[in-house]
Amino acid sequence: MNKVAVVTGAGSGVGRAAALALLGGGWKVALAGRRADALEATIAAAGENGANCLAVPADVSDAASVAALFAAVKEKWGRCDLLFNNAGRGSPAVDFDEITHEDWFGVVAANLNGAFLCAQEAYRMMKRQDPQGGRIINNGSISAYAPRPGSAPYTATKHAISGLTKSLSLDGRKWNIACGQLDIGNAATEMTQRMTQGVPQANGTTMVEPRMDARHVGEAVLHMASLPLDANIQSMTIMATKMPFVGRG
Repeated sequence: MNKVAVVTGAGSGVGRAAALALLGGGWKVALAGRRADALEATIAAAGENGANCLAVPADVSDAASVAALFAAVKEKWGRCDLLFNNAGRGSPAVDFDEITHEDWFGVVAANLNGAFLCAQEAYRMMKRQDPQGGRIINNGSISAYAPRPGSAPYTATKHAISGLTKSLSLDGRKWNIACGQLDIGNAATEMTQRMTQGVPQANGTTMVEPRMDARHVGEAVLHMASLPLDANIQSMTIMATKMPFVGRG
């Protein structure tokens, strides 16, 4: 196998889990993230598979940084067969009128602008490489369907990711570029640690929410990535079985 993947936000959480799963499946993986030390920790966690990694510190919200990321991948391996568009952030859970402009624009820059910039660079490579084509998997969220209280910036960007995914699926057809979305609910990462202490619910209560091992998300990414390009999982939801999503609202 000589397939090449780019994973953003690969230094921790879901990104690290996806990178490790892909490496275990025989992929070469470019690890992108803001912190070089975190990317090196992912390589260390990969053991002997770490030899198939390329660590590229990058800020997905910066167009020049994203261009440099994909240029490094092209120089190293000559192609890109998969992008897992995973990098993102949240913001404090506050009432709508208390959302700061800094948080709003920061979340949009990371979650939406970053996904667009990375997808565009991957699309360019996939369109022009030989053999032509590839796959883009966007990290959506349960919030692409139903919000949590006080989550307007995050929820708005994740709804937008659903539109980006569909547009990429349509525009990529003629170039053999497939696009799907993985919507994740309560993977056990640093981002969801607060759920173990209790988080606000739509009915005004606070409750502890179950979480699942992020390794299962990595396995889902590997499954989506392993399909031939004439088949596509357009959307997949993977979530902690007992999290309060079904019936939310």
